[in-house]
Amino acid sequence: QVPLVESGGGLVQAGGSLRLSCAVSGSVFKLSRMGWYRQAPGKQRELVAVVNTDGTTSYTDSVKGRFTISRDNAKNTVSLQMNSLKIEDTVVYYCNAYVMILSAAYWGQGTQVTVSS
Repeated sequence: QVPLVESGGGLVQAGGSLRLSCAVSGSVFKLSRMGWYRQAPGKQRELVAVVNTDGTTSYTDSVKGRFTISRDNAKNTVSLQMNSLKIEDTVVYYCNAYVMILSAAYWGQGTQVTVSS
């Protein structure tokens, strides 16, 4: 297993911002498409945003214009800047590292984001 260490979740009011970060071992990070997923109770885990090794990004429609994913190749970290948070963004967020040449996926432990009215 490859440890992914997440940080940055918490409680924020609607309209506020949070920044999630995820640290990964260097050897895995450099080979990985990095992503953030989220999962509500009783629902399937869904993709929020991904950043490829070349820096290109993709977002699910519901977060476009509000969330920004970025990777720091010097620090082996991926971050998710979440602005204009909505109550419906309240779920557990998971960091994901997908090593394409191995078809292997690794997950963080999850971090709770709670948006209050």
